[in-house]
Amino acid sequence: MNERRRRIKPLLSTPPPPKPNPNPKYSTLSLPLTLPTGQTFRWRRTSPGLFTGVVGPHLVSLSHLPDDPHGGVAFLLHGGGAAAASAAARAAVADYLNVGVSLAELWRGFAAADPRFAELAETLGGGARVLRQDPVECLFQFLCSSNNNIGRIEKMVGVLSSLGNYLGSVGGFDFHEFPSIDRLSLVSESELRETGFGYRAKYIVGTAKALLAKPGGGAEWLSSLRRLDLDEVIDALCTLPGVGPKVAACVALFSLDQHHAIPVDTHVWQIATRYFIPELMGKSLTPKLCSRVADAFVTKFGKYAGWAQNVLFIGELSSQKVILSSANNTADKKESTKRKRGGNNIVVAAALCKE
Repeated sequence: MNERRRRIKPLLSTPPPPKPNPNPKYSTLSLPLTLPTGQTFRWRRTSPGLFTGVVGPHLVSLSHLPDDPHGGVAFLLHGGGAAAASAAARAAVADYLNVGVSLAELWRGFAAADPRFAELAETLGGGARVLRQDPVECLFQFLCSSNNNIGRIEKMVGVLSSLGNYLGSVGGFDFHEFPSIDRLSLVSESELRETGFGYRAKYIVGTAKALLAKPGGGAEWLSSLRRLDLDEVIDALCTLPGVGPKVAACVALFSLDQHHAIPVDTHVWQIATRYFIPELMGKSLTPKLCSRVADAFVTKFGKYAGWAQNVLFIGELSSQKVILSSANNTADKKESTKRKRGGNNIVVAAALCKE
């Protein structure tokens, strides 16, 4: 009698690794991953889940809509005002947040191109946008950032901001419209040094004067750089006192529509050598290698490489507080949107950003 051979199955089998989602859903906007991550230093958390800041002449607060996975926000214009003022403020915020860029589409492309980005995308869930700031405001903020820490940068930027028109107080913080170049040019180097600017004081004063001498005025000249190629933008910005390649790249990326600009510092250098160009690990960062790092990002991620670099930078933040606050953001949403507004004008923008 022939015995039928039986295949013996193991008691425990190892399941196959999960297949990546070919069409993941990413949030179009995360306030914790966009506003307090080093692009700007003028926003404050004025209550749980609520971010308050100034966009142009508008004092606004933003908070996420409860249970909205797409990143919709509640928009509050402080001081109320006519419908036209509210519409103007909403348009200014939409421009500031670069809402014309489809973030989810970008993230899907980035995740397909790079496993490290894919890992972060799974953790963060999307929403880290690159801002489109006023070039004057952005430039002077990053003049304060050289060899500095976040706390001191925010203090210095606060000093400069206080020279502008007072807009109101929210959550114990005073907010001002960012001053004009003309107003900044009236500040002396000694005044800035007395408030802790150190050697940066001469760069603030020198840049304000250099901008005033530009044809048509400094604000117009800076805005005109949006029409140039990146190399021309970097070269033009580096003619200003205190502006080197890194500060120029920050200003280009965060205010001048140069989406493939890569600000290279030690953090970005470490990211590049760990994931993209490991053959350079252990070498000292030089201007020539800065260019190679930027090229590596653009080769990997394309014409929006700066947006990808921004996410990878967030993933390397030593405290990881940004990631944790993003994960906990949902818990704050209901509380923030239930707060009484005291007669202020609320505009709910559930589809503020493109998917």
